[in-house]
Amino acid sequence: MGVVVDPGVPPEVAGLLRANAPLLSRVRSGWVPPAETPSPRRKSPSSAMLLAATPVVVALMALLLASPFAPAGFVLLGTYVFVVLVKIASMNEVPEDDRPQERGIYEQARWYDGRYLLPEDFDPEARDVLVRAQRAIGSVLRSHVNAEGLLDDARNAVMLPTQEWEIARLLAKLSALRLEHRELLARGIAPEVVAVIEPLERALVNSEAAVVARVEALERYAGHVAEAERAYHARGQIEELRARLPRYEELLAESGADQLAVPEIERLAEDADVLERTLRRSVQSAHEAFRYLEG
Repeated sequence: MGVVVDPGVPPEVAGLLRANAPLLSRVRSGWVPPAETPSPRRKSPSSAMLLAATPVVVALMALLLASPFAPAGFVLLGTYVFVVLVKIASMNEVPEDDRPQERGIYEQARWYDGRYLLPEDFDPEARDVLVRAQRAIGSVLRSHVNAEGLLDDARNAVMLPTQEWEIARLLAKLSALRLEHRELLARGIAPEVVAVIEPLERALVNSEAAVVARVEALERYAGHVAEAERAYHARGQIEELRARLPRYEELLAESGADQLAVPEIERLAEDADVLERTLRRSVQSAHEAFRYLEG
């Protein structure tokens, strides 16, 4: 699992936050990037080589100019080459640091503080529950029946990320309270406090059960979608076979074996009808599970 972001955060910012979990952890721990300064420029390998050759070029030109036998045209050509090399070297300078600006990520992290959750916000139990929810949501959103509009794809695109965020937010709170509770127990509990501790422990257990129930509802929805997905693909395969059926019938007739036609081939149309009804039932079951999630 990675960074979980409130679906209300702008998509481009959400993508930035999800791609920089280690940096967000550093920000959370109090790290502050240095103030922005003009980026120094460094020379590319090609420009460095060109400039390194400059003394050699200068020395050769000096020898040529000192020699009474040096052709004037050759001296002019050497001067031109030298100027061109220096110009190319200066054009090849690149910024010293091409990495994403840490300052920008830091500012977004501070601005949207509280609207994203990091892996360390969840204890192992909560992390397992969240992964189950994310797996169910991902299977629905990636399905062909959702992409083809057989489900309510628009509502799925809005409601399912909201469900993920709400589940993650509750699990993070639950994780924090469980950690505090364990630390309290580790220090030792006086007998007089036991009566107060028990209702708090029941509250933790009941809260976890309520969140798990939401995740199980998502998993049931994903299960219905998976059934619809299987029927959708099977229906497509049957339709493909039905389109080929005339060629099989032609082959049987030409070979004189049409009286021996296998009955299973003729039942392709019936199988397609059965799969169509199965697909409709699966989609209807998914819609009913979806309404349960909204409740």
